[in-house]
Amino acid sequence: MSPPSRQHASASTMLAVERSAGELSTLAVRRMEENLDWYRRLSAEERSQVGLVAQAGISQFIAWFRQDDQSPSAISIFANAPQELTRTVSLRHTLDLVRTVVDVVESRVESLAGPGDEQLLRESVLRFSREIAFAAAEVYAGAAEARGAWDARLEALVVDAVLRGEADDSMQSRASALGWGEVSHVTFVVGSTPASRGSTVPAIDELRRAVREHGVEALAIVQRSRLIAIIGGTREPLRVVAAVADAFGPGPIVVGPTVPHLFAAGRSARAALSGLSAAPAWPDAPRIVESEALLPERALAGDQPARRILVDRVHRPLAAAAQAPLLLTATAYLESGGSLEATARALFVHANTVRYRLGRISDLTGYDLATPREAWVVRIALALGRLSGEGRTPAALAPPPGDRARSTLGSKVQPYAVPPGRQPDLVPRGRLEDSSKGSSVTS
Repeated sequence: MSPPSRQHASASTMLAVERSAGELSTLAVRRMEENLDWYRRLSAEERSQVGLVAQAGISQFIAWFRQDDQSPSAISIFANAPQELTRTVSLRHTLDLVRTVVDVVESRVESLAGPGDEQLLRESVLRFSREIAFAAAEVYAGAAEARGAWDARLEALVVDAVLRGEADDSMQSRASALGWGEVSHVTFVVGSTPASRGSTVPAIDELRRAVREHGVEALAIVQRSRLIAIIGGTREPLRVVAAVADAFGPGPIVVGPTVPHLFAAGRSARAALSGLSAAPAWPDAPRIVESEALLPERALAGDQPARRILVDRVHRPLAAAAQAPLLLTATAYLESGGSLEATARALFVHANTVRYRLGRISDLTGYDLATPREAWVVRIALALGRLSGEGRTPAALAPPPGDRARSTLGSKVQPYAVPPGRQPDLVPRGRLEDSSKGSSVTS
């Protein structure tokens, strides 16, 4: 439906409005300097560009006022301004600009309009300002949509480069364009995609909004059935992921290790993706789980970095020559099902010695053999270490073949015989507090 035609102003009014274009533009710029803080903060070049926009707006009003059926065009108003101006001057600032121009023209209605044209000129200004406001909103919406689509493509390329471990110049350029050039403390997070009838865009948008509410940067894409997020700017990724867990689909959410910056995120990505593949092997795992906690499952699934970490963290320290008794104790304790007494009998040592050595093992490896889950991690690590052929138990410390402790399912562990000339090692070397007697024992 076409807009209703306007009444025609008198020739004197038309001429007065046309001659006042320069004066109105100057007055509009002066009003902006007086009333708009954001305008005063702009650089000289940007103020000049905004002034061109204001002048174009007044010229557009005069042309529209002269003609009857043409709608005002916001595109022609912004034509002389560079595209970057939409990043500096927001839509709210543009509306401030339109309001200022309207106020300036309204303040001159009495002097510009001929007899009987005052109301017509005033209504024309208001109608023009309404049309320009809607047209400006359309311009900014189009710019935002184009920028959003371009940013989404850049985001997908950056995440894909992280997945492939490509930290080259092109990735750095794209990350900088997204504002990630200086983001530190980056963590890779992966889970399942939430069920959606339509596209996966809502899932990504919801995740971004939820993460940014916590003051954290986020890159997110959907890759088949996986929702992938890279969060940056936080040293507490678990807290952030716990707050946005509803944005993921059912199943585990695996959090990779935190790395210094985006260009080292490939390591975090590999660990998280490996953890997601291995997570079904741990049915009792928490929904939000660190990839570090899934090291044994990842190792069983064939993840070589996880195997190396376990061997380096557990087997190699225990297999050192100086720690050979600890390796024997860990092996015997695990084989005995976690029994102190059975381990002491198998090694022919006092139970206090076993306790002391278990504490040393925990200090050395970070794993407590009294905890079933951590004991299982140590068992896997020791098996991987033996398969690697590293740090075999010295023959001098190993019991003779005929005297080894024999244990079968459902049978008791028997101690092996003490070699001739060797006294039983009843307590650990050093001092231990005997909790039962309150005295110290020295071997």
